[in-house]
Amino acid sequence: MMKKLFTAFFCLMFFAAEAQVSPAAGVYYKDPVIPSSAESRWSSMSNTVEASFAGSDTRFAKDIVPAIPLRNEWHASSWKGEKVHTQILVWTKQDIPAVKYTIGELKTLEGNIIPAGNIQLRFVRYVITDEFAGGCGYRKPQDFDSSTVADVIDAVTELPVNAKNVQPMWLSIEVPQDAAPGLYRGMLTINASKTFRLSYSITVKDHILPPPSAWSFHLDLWQHPAAIARVHDVPLWSDQHFELMRPYYTMLASAGQKCITAAIMDEPWGHQTYDDFPGLIKWTKHSNGSWSYDYTLFDKYVSFVMDCGIKQSINCYSMVPWATSFRYFDEAAQKDTVLKAAIGSPEYNVHWTRMLNDFTKHLKAKGWFNITTIAMDERPMKDMMVVISLLNTIDPKWKIALAGDYHPQIEKYIYDYCLASAHEFPPAVLQKRLQEGKPSTYYTCCTENYPNGFTFSPPDENVWIGWYAAAKGFTGYLRWAYNSWVATPLIDSRFKAWPAGDTYQVYPGPRTSIRFEKLIEGIQDFEKIRILRESFIQKNDKASLQKLDALLKTFDIQKLKSIPAKNMVDEAQRILNNW
Repeated sequence: MMKKLFTAFFCLMFFAAEAQVSPAAGVYYKDPVIPSSAESRWSSMSNTVEASFAGSDTRFAKDIVPAIPLRNEWHASSWKGEKVHTQILVWTKQDIPAVKYTIGELKTLEGNIIPAGNIQLRFVRYVITDEFAGGCGYRKPQDFDSSTVADVIDAVTELPVNAKNVQPMWLSIEVPQDAAPGLYRGMLTINASKTFRLSYSITVKDHILPPPSAWSFHLDLWQHPAAIARVHDVPLWSDQHFELMRPYYTMLASAGQKCITAAIMDEPWGHQTYDDFPGLIKWTKHSNGSWSYDYTLFDKYVSFVMDCGIKQSINCYSMVPWATSFRYFDEAAQKDTVLKAAIGSPEYNVHWTRMLNDFTKHLKAKGWFNITTIAMDERPMKDMMVVISLLNTIDPKWKIALAGDYHPQIEKYIYDYCLASAHEFPPAVLQKRLQEGKPSTYYTCCTENYPNGFTFSPPDENVWIGWYAAAKGFTGYLRWAYNSWVATPLIDSRFKAWPAGDTYQVYPGPRTSIRFEKLIEGIQDFEKIRILRESFIQKNDKASLQKLDALLKTFDIQKLKSIPAKNMVDEAQRILNNW
């Protein structure tokens, strides 16, 4: 109850403060404060200020002395082209006006260099979170135990730290693809009322990880463009809006994102999100009864996202929205009008047949038809059968995407099939899908306590997600959503529905997060597994193949009930990185 009382007080204070918080990256703002109920142990500190390396797999409380050994050295192993990371903690019994840092290049004894530009040190910030508490369903913040949690990774150059506080920092190293193998050493300096010199090193192995654009992992984090316009307070679809969207989409592309989320109608998710989800196509019924479809915005948006590096698939939502109502502009009435029609009804079939015939011609003229899907989210099989039948009458080559349960009756008709994590493809079905090059992925959402990417989830669960995909033969992972932000995402990750953080993995700025960086780590492991497996097969190295298969068998969701993701990931990475 005490945490709930603190939550009510501090949320009011920081909701008011958020109005002055600029979402721009590198702009200073204050973290929210909810005191921890655990013993803080500040009187046990022998020194006024401490700094130490810490792992990337723990979220450290803001006001509790970290129970870690002091370490002024850190070492990692990496492939060429891989990104590795860890945390550095500063904790203090007195106010520090500004924690600052300097970082330098990494260098081998032979003079090979990883430039300082490939090394980043950023501050980890805190947001309000809640608890799983049954997962899906509408909720009131005051009914759930809430706290602050480290998640935002912010690129400010310095940060004040209050007395009896912990300040995490995120060290990230991007190893160039042309780096020479060997041991690279470097030094960084933390200025926090006193100076700490920390040494770090990385062993670059003679393996190459391809660039994210060439990763096979089918990542599909759904984008929400209107949320970006809202947090930056610019007109929707203005030139400013597109300019501000670019760094968000290039950051997503750098994680290996394959899919463009394109709404072809208004509100495909039925106003479930904090921000509206406007369609990209203007549907118009003219006074003479004819119809037209304006693709100007659709074309501009898709071309823009492709220019940011996301270009493998255009997933169009949705012929089966969460609310079966379809908005269009009625020229005779001079207003927006809504058609309410059951899926498969004559009105529905006429409405969509007319549009799809036109849309198909447009996509073919643009050269996009072969990479476009009509996408559905957790829709019943009977509705899917309607879509399948209707699309087949338009053009049998239409591709369909579905995220939901496994339905064997319609599997062969689904090109991009993403299963809820409780489901798996039968082995023979999966093998056939892989041979046909069909994306065959899985997803997590508000249903799963674990593995997941809530703001309170253990960080290594996002790494575990990549390992599970490799273990079960999935080609990738999907999640709602990349950036469907709540009211004040930099301060409070809770939402009126679903556990905190469910609707976004990155923050306004753009600012990355512990969750997003750990997801990339797991995707990199997936790619390393794929590359090693191909090498073992080519060399007929049966012993290594058996060892790899045995390692992957340890990744089972049921085991997370009793074994933390960190334990499984640590052991698996130790073996993987010794090949």
